[in-house]
Amino acid sequence: MILCIDQAIPPELLSHVRTTLADSEFRDGRETAGWHARTVKQNQQADGRRPEIAELRQDIAKALQAHPLFQMAARPKRLKPLMFSRYQPGMSYGNHVDDAVMAGPQGAMRTDLSFTLFLNDPDGYEGGELLMDTTAGEQTYKLPAGGLILYPSSTLHRVEPVTRGERLAAVGWAQSQVRDPQQREILFDLDTTRRQEFDANGKTRTFDMLSKSLANLLRMWAEV
Repeated sequence: MILCIDQAIPPELLSHVRTTLADSEFRDGRETAGWHARTVKQNQQADGRRPEIAELRQDIAKALQAHPLFQMAARPKRLKPLMFSRYQPGMSYGNHVDDAVMAGPQGAMRTDLSFTLFLNDPDGYEGGELLMDTTAGEQTYKLPAGGLILYPSSTLHRVEPVTRGERLAAVGWAQSQVRDPQQREILFDLDTTRRQEFDANGKTRTFDMLSKSLANLLRMWAEV
């Protein structure tokens, strides 16, 4: 399941992130790439050792943990600290699949889901689309500032070359409480339906039965 979320973080946090990054030091993005990804990765990343970058990571992680749609779709058990990437004219990131296991603050973690949080509006740059290679063909995404795309980490994807302006984004990864993507999608659909039932009719017998099924499926599938 690929899911786009509008305004995944509050506008005031988005403004703070952009202001902070404007004064931050960026390094060669190949420093954090695997041996094969280095051959196709051409971007810059904010220096994660700086305290202001660590603070931004924490602030965005808190916002995502509080976002109901992100929680419903990802059911995150752990989040890897985000990376802030910058693409200027001529930069791109060729076809790659994110590493299946990544180092995190609490040790190695499995990457079930990847996400890109767009930090500037599409009219600020040309090119730079996030392209997914799916069973339905190639799909491109270029979301408004504050928009987030969540997708399985197993997806082959790339960032098209930027030809004008500057593309800013935050990228991150989650280990889900539910490893299987089909099970996550079933839970997402069921949770969405029960919320729609509650909004339309309140706490009905139908809502209670949907809630029961959701809880029992999560109890059966969750790894915590």
